[in-house]
Amino acid sequence: MITSKQRAYLRSLSQNLDTIFQIGKGGITDEICKQISNALEARELIKLRVLENSGYTAKEAANEIASEINCEVVSCVGTKFVLYKQSVKKKRIEL
Repeated sequence: MITSKQRAYLRSLSQNLDTIFQIGKGGITDEICKQISNALEARELIKLRVLENSGYTAKEAANEIASEINCEVVSCVGTKFVLYKQSVKKKRIEL
């Protein structure tokens, strides 16, 4: 679990992130969760977007993915959300 101070720091880092995944009408599948998990392992912090035809709100999608792959929801704004997971391969980011 990250602290509120860590969450604020991660939010500031996420401002410059590009969206690298979109959740569309195919929904949240095992394959997309695997790809998101791999991206988090490599980058630790990623931004995702929920398309209107997905049937999810950003908060619903973020919470489902976070639960599935054991990561933290940093923020949800509009249709975008940011996830964080500390990499076991990389040196820990000091927050």
